[in-house]
Amino acid sequence: MALFSGLSEKLNHVFSKLTKHGRLTELEIKTAMREVRIALLEADVNISVVKDFVSRVSERAVGQEILKSLSPTQQVIKIVNEELIVLMGGTVGKQEGIATGSKLNFAPNPPTVIMMAGLQGAGKTTLVGKLGMMLKKQGRKPLLVACDVYRPAAINQLKVVGEKAGCTVFEKGQGNPVKIAKEGVAYAKSYGFDTVIVDTAGRLQIDEQLMKELEDIKAEVNPTEILLVVDSMTGQVAVEVADTFNKRLEVSGLVLTKLDGDTRGGATLSMKAVTGKPIKFCSVGEKLGDLEPFYPDRMANRILGMGDVLSLIEKAQDAVTEEQAKKMEKKFRENSFTLDDYLTQFETMKKMGGIKDVLAMLPGMGSKFKINDADIDEKKIARTKAIIQSMTMYERENPSVINSSRKNRIAKGSGTSVQEVNRLLKQFEQTKLMMKQMKNNRMFRGF
Repeated sequence: MALFSGLSEKLNHVFSKLTKHGRLTELEIKTAMREVRIALLEADVNISVVKDFVSRVSERAVGQEILKSLSPTQQVIKIVNEELIVLMGGTVGKQEGIATGSKLNFAPNPPTVIMMAGLQGAGKTTLVGKLGMMLKKQGRKPLLVACDVYRPAAINQLKVVGEKAGCTVFEKGQGNPVKIAKEGVAYAKSYGFDTVIVDTAGRLQIDEQLMKELEDIKAEVNPTEILLVVDSMTGQVAVEVADTFNKRLEVSGLVLTKLDGDTRGGATLSMKAVTGKPIKFCSVGEKLGDLEPFYPDRMANRILGMGDVLSLIEKAQDAVTEEQAKKMEKKFRENSFTLDDYLTQFETMKKMGGIKDVLAMLPGMGSKFKINDADIDEKKIARTKAIIQSMTMYERENPSVINSSRKNRIAKGSGTSVQEVNRLLKQFEQTKLMMKQMKNNRMFRGF
């Protein structure tokens, strides 16, 4: 995730300087907090939010218990982590420090109506499809309602997105959006849809006509949830937009899009504090499956380079069926892992968002390595695939038989070099050895 990469690096630099000291003085903590303040401001976090955040951390960090602690730096990092969780809308337990994400509310009597709002260009229509797909995977039956009747091709876009997501789309052309929303809910009741997602129109900027139309739709369909879609790439502008929409519509939650983009992340850290509304989802890519529930604790861990193992496990479970995981585990245990299986692991990694995303979720990887600058070329997966597919089935199952002449043939067939073939075979043997060592570690099963 490109988001927060700059902030993560700066915060880890601050903490690395603290670890050089055995015990911390109040002056050293205050100096570190000034650097944290600068890092947050450079990440485009709202200035009043930064001021309150640093004040809370400083007050806790200069306490006598911290200064006398045997591991004061770890205590300071723990405080920063907990305050980041609270800043993004989480709650921290007194004992375990556990925080949870904000879930969607569903109506006791179906259908649940979810109204989507936002400015044009925030990715709202695509988000409607992503949310529809997510709800469908959860066993719900969503209906997508096309109420963006002004933007050219908006209805067709929703149809395409809906078809890819496997969701039914209700549309009445360029009609009255308030009426269309009402008829969409009636249609859902008649045909057994338990969730209605209303795609409303956006504008290039907030205007009275847009807000009045949204208020009329809200009054007509009485939505259970009003989710505001905001573009995290726009920084503090996104916070201002969210604040304005919230004051007019009383939104129930926020959805951040384009978190995979090269942005500083200040909007994410400021949003809850400014609007008082929870971030419920975040869009981390262009694919329909790239929508994740927003967990403040997991995001705080990522920012501080602590990884996000829970999200990694969830991604693995989505990418691999239980049957596939058991089959692969058996291969690891019996040491019968083949080059075809090796290729399958790359494909699984791709489903999970790519090698960079997976590495970013592993504890310590974000702080020890500059993942965005790392020599991890996703195109190499295609070359690896070409090399393996240029082998015979016997060679894939018994790579030890691949001699010089076979390597030459494989290189020519795949459009690569003998050096690349050698490199692949070496990596394969290293992977087999690593998997053999980790076969009893449940966290790594299946990918």
